[in-house]
Amino acid sequence: MTNSEIVEETILFVKETLKNAEGGHDWFHIQRVFNNSILISKEEDVNILVVSLGALLHDIADAKFNDGDESLGPNMAENFLLSINVPTETINHVVKIIKLSSFKAGLSDGKIKKQLFRSKELQVVQDADRLDAIGAIGIARAFNYGGFKNRLLYDPNTPPNLQMTKEEYKKSTAPTINHFYEKLLLLKEKMNTETGKRLAKERHQFMIEYLEQFYKEWDPLTFKKMYNP
Repeated sequence: MTNSEIVEETILFVKETLKNAEGGHDWFHIQRVFNNSILISKEEDVNILVVSLGALLHDIADAKFNDGDESLGPNMAENFLLSINVPTETINHVVKIIKLSSFKAGLSDGKIKKQLFRSKELQVVQDADRLDAIGAIGIARAFNYGGFKNRLLYDPNTPPNLQMTKEEYKKSTAPTINHFYEKLLLLKEKMNTETGKRLAKERHQFMIEYLEQFYKEWDPLTFKKMYNP
């Protein structure tokens, strides 16, 4: 099987697996991350098959939709790739990308955890995934997920937790606006590649402008920026 055929088989598998997924974590999210990964890869020296498979499979079984099981996604991806005879070295690399690409994977005891494994391919997929979490699409996804979980839009009496541990992040039921400060506005400074940094800058600014407008509309009589990003 050629690399192109492997990618096509993987696309079919992901589309079928995620056909009933929540709107912010469905096939279209995967497609955007895949496309951003390919775009970023044009400026990076990477194994494009590893990048492609990592992007396509990074959310194949997101833990937050599977009772917090963080092993399910990597295991599903590994079993699928074995079934289509992908080389073991490639599978191992892709599985590591799935385990480490998420924001919460870097959280530990309220501090950013030092990753023991790094690769350019992981950095590309991380950046592509983070780009889809910010800007106009990121805002839409945040509120879509908040609605899915029946969360408040905003509560002026519930400040964001800026020192969140991994467990606190996973269990959070805070209003959606808090998520901007607890994750989305932090991502610009976590980009790995030059392309990712450039694209994130514009999307970050869009979120800041959105929040200012949000607060104006929330209470035009006492408008103020509630928090500084």
